[in-house]
Amino acid sequence: MSPVLGKCSRSLLTYEKSNFLNEKSRHEKHVSRHCFNYEISLLIPECGVLPVEIEEVIRNFSSYYIVRDLPVYTFLEEKWLGTVVKRGGFYALSHKTQIDEDNVFALSSGGHLVLSLDKDTYEQLGLEGRPSLYNHRKVTRYVVSVDLTNKSLVPGTKRYQQVLQSLKIRLPLRSDFVLTTCHPGADEDETLRNLLSQYTYEKYRPTLHSQTLKNLVCPSLHASGLQERNLSCTPNLFLEWLGAVNLNISCDNSAASFLSTYMCPEPQSSVSQALLCTVTGLIPPEDVCRLLKELRRCYDEPSFAPWVSFTVHGFVDSPVSWGAAEHGFLKGGENFYNFVCFKNQDYWLCKATGSEDTCPP
Repeated sequence: MSPVLGKCSRSLLTYEKSNFLNEKSRHEKHVSRHCFNYEISLLIPECGVLPVEIEEVIRNFSSYYIVRDLPVYTFLEEKWLGTVVKRGGFYALSHKTQIDEDNVFALSSGGHLVLSLDKDTYEQLGLEGRPSLYNHRKVTRYVVSVDLTNKSLVPGTKRYQQVLQSLKIRLPLRSDFVLTTCHPGADEDETLRNLLSQYTYEKYRPTLHSQTLKNLVCPSLHASGLQERNLSCTPNLFLEWLGAVNLNISCDNSAASFLSTYMCPEPQSSVSQALLCTVTGLIPPEDVCRLLKELRRCYDEPSFAPWVSFTVHGFVDSPVSWGAAEHGFLKGGENFYNFVCFKNQDYWLCKATGSEDTCPP
């Protein structure tokens, strides 16, 4: 084995099995707490064309904006607090910043502002924070969390003035941002455009790409697979195979291949075709929930696939993963979850982060 591969860091993987119809199922809670998503990947066996209903949901995903050189204190201004931040459904993440090198900022739907800062910036800013989980022998990074919906941060209060002064006067932090709001409608777009009118920005739509894979060898999957190992591929082997498929890596262990000796795990079966569909952009969890619900409705059609893989990738350089849990890059930046959905509404759920992250909920 290559010495470099031998040094690859561990990942934290958690698995659970439940049923979407079970009143104790936590699938919606998990989806809603994973705020900053850049890609959804669907793999549907025995399917050549994306169902119209699913495509319609994707076409109605929220638009997102890339804003240049936006001051962080902007989110504390009264017009922003009242019209977008406190309404919920608003997400903002600093754009093209690296969590292990740069100052990184994020604002989630609940009005939770997170600043991941290097030591010098933290000391100049003058706001209370805590050392990052990803320090080693010396403390080099700090995390500042500000709840913009807290009563102590109402405009005019002492705490509000303190935070605003730190971000606007003491150290006016700025960054490019990617942001979105999941409240649909022309009025909402107009409100956001008015707020952004004094800045340079571009508006984007999530990008949809589909391809049909022919004669694909797939692991055999059964809803009871977490217990019946002889009937079904295990979740961790399935994820490994799924990664190979998404990267277009051959899984047949061909003797003629000099690039890959990887082989689809047993037990396995072959399908004549499978649809691989990816959606990229800043995708809020509300849109993820809508797509997952529509995907479940497809099982009302008897001829629909026996199982579907639904993977959501979070930004590798996001300062948080689930909820307010701190996220770090380390060597891989793992930050995703995967549903395997079955016809009887059973599902497997895998959640993954880096080895030094807080264990996924």
